[in-house]
Amino acid sequence: MTETIVTTALGQVAVTVRGAGAAVVLLHANPGDSRDFDAIVPVAAEHFTTYAVDWPGYGRSPALRDPAAVTAMAYADILPDILSGLGLARAAFVGNSVGGYAAARLAITHPASVTALVLANSGGFTRQNIVTRAVTRLKGTERVTGALIGRLPRLYLRERTPVVREMLARDTRRRGDPAAIALEAAIWRSFNSPAHDLRGQAAQITAPVLLIWGTRDPLLGNDGRQARRCIPRATWHPLQTGHAPFAEAPDDFLAAALPFLESAHNPAIQPP
Repeated sequence: MTETIVTTALGQVAVTVRGAGAAVVLLHANPGDSRDFDAIVPVAAEHFTTYAVDWPGYGRSPALRDPAAVTAMAYADILPDILSGLGLARAAFVGNSVGGYAAARLAITHPASVTALVLANSGGFTRQNIVTRAVTRLKGTERVTGALIGRLPRLYLRERTPVVREMLARDTRRRGDPAAIALEAAIWRSFNSPAHDLRGQAAQITAPVLLIWGTRDPLLGNDGRQARRCIPRATWHPLQTGHAPFAEAPDDFLAAALPFLESAHNPAIQPP
């Protein structure tokens, strides 16, 4: 395992590198960090080189100068910088929530950079209405975000695996951290932007797509239906988990993701 720092338009980004072989980039949710993928990285790294990214302001990446100004779109915008900094022309992506949104948008705007997509409860596919917009605006306030730290993840992470318990503990430790609260709230506010809606563009994705969706997720569980409609060639693989199926049911997640990624990098290999 090695750790490296790459420079992006938002600042420096920490990336943990393990394994050997074709590149697979792991993109976490908001909030969260690269350790959210700890349950699957050891096995995935036996097959691929895994690059676990800490989004700016999270994990080992340095704090942001103005966290309240960050958006989900800004995270997506720096993915080409991250690939360039890692010396990668193209890679497969495993993206969760805002990480899934960023990876899917890259597949639309830079199709040659993406060999395959595994989207786990991805953002960008919500059918907005007056209720969802109001909830997003409310959650996008620092007051509400601060009050829900250590509480909301207990609702959307449904299975208490060791990695999930660590995720919950890390979230609780963010209480009283103004920068962390400002960043999480800012990303939530950006979900109401028209630029965050991928539904009208997702059919342009040419890379193979696997949708591994936790159907018990109260946040994005129902959005899997929208993702399936918008990416008609995608493979659908639901799991009885919450928002982070790779952490909540890692064996089931790997059983679906590894053959898919292997076949994407070597078309002669067909997934079961």
